[in-house]
Amino acid sequence: MNNNIEENLDLEDELFEHYRFEVPKGQAFLRIDKYLMYLIPNATRNKIQNAATNGNIFVNEIPVKSNYKVKPFDVITVMLSHPPFENHILPEDIPLNIVYEDDALLLINKEPGMVVHPGHGNYTGTLVNALAHHFDNLPMNSSERPGLVHRIDKDTSGLLVVAKTEAAMTHLAKQFEAKTTEREYIALVWGNVVADSGTIEGNLARHLKDRMQMAVFDDPEIGKPAITHYKVLERFGYVTLISCKLETGRTHQIRAHMKHIGHPLFNDERYGGHLILKGTTFTKYKQFIENCFKALPRQALHAKTLGFVHPTTGEMMRFDTELPQDFKDCIEKWQNYVKSHNVEDES
Repeated sequence: MNNNIEENLDLEDELFEHYRFEVPKGQAFLRIDKYLMYLIPNATRNKIQNAATNGNIFVNEIPVKSNYKVKPFDVITVMLSHPPFENHILPEDIPLNIVYEDDALLLINKEPGMVVHPGHGNYTGTLVNALAHHFDNLPMNSSERPGLVHRIDKDTSGLLVVAKTEAAMTHLAKQFEAKTTEREYIALVWGNVVADSGTIEGNLARHLKDRMQMAVFDDPEIGKPAITHYKVLERFGYVTLISCKLETGRTHQIRAHMKHIGHPLFNDERYGGHLILKGTTFTKYKQFIENCFKALPRQALHAKTLGFVHPTTGEMMRFDTELPQDFKDCIEKWQNYVKSHNVEDES
């Protein structure tokens, strides 16, 4: 059970900062494995070398090997696949938008901006902190996170299922692993998506240069398989509103897949969508885009639909949510823009 849950959460694809050091003035050149051995409690040179081999040691935000020689003013960070202090969950009275609840599970419509579980820089104010306050004795997954079977990104809004019993967690985790759940997302992406529908396939793994991004790799030995089916809902010339259905649930799957085919999510800063990627050079157009970014100050992604078999009753359950107001406001701006501008003539 625990292995299935951890795979669904893709925890190994996350990196969390555990240590940060700035090399002082006057430090002689020294291999980084030797340098860190004296700074990190209970660290051995072998453990540090393994961390470097796995791409977990960074100097000035660039991954380095264990033979890198530190120099004055280098900033060294050690990133690991689990958050520090992850077991210290502080219950917090944070309101939750619960759309369904019974003895086995609950469905939450997560607000944009809420982190799902504690991690680097976010040890309070998360969904897990709220769950710890509102519910007693939620089952723990393999990473000691109560109730979580899957997750969505901080700035993605929408539906999450939370298990209230061990049996429900096991049953739901197996459904996610077997790819029998239904998950539909709504996204606004840059560019005119030419095909009315399509499928994106490609293994996802951490980007070789930017470790905060995921990237598509052709080599089947790299990363994990990921499949996204998309369908065009509405075209606005310079951006397109699409529906995405997931066969797999990898970290940043839609964000990375859409960038891979040349259509980054609108206002997705991590994947370059916060820049004006399509449109005109007119000052008024630039102001229009800035107004859209203000209306929707996050990546344009919403987990709209979630379907699964109820772990107790065996009933197929399907939940659907409306787009949040910030997303609606942004779409309305684009609809009005298209009505008052001839996009084909502009381009």
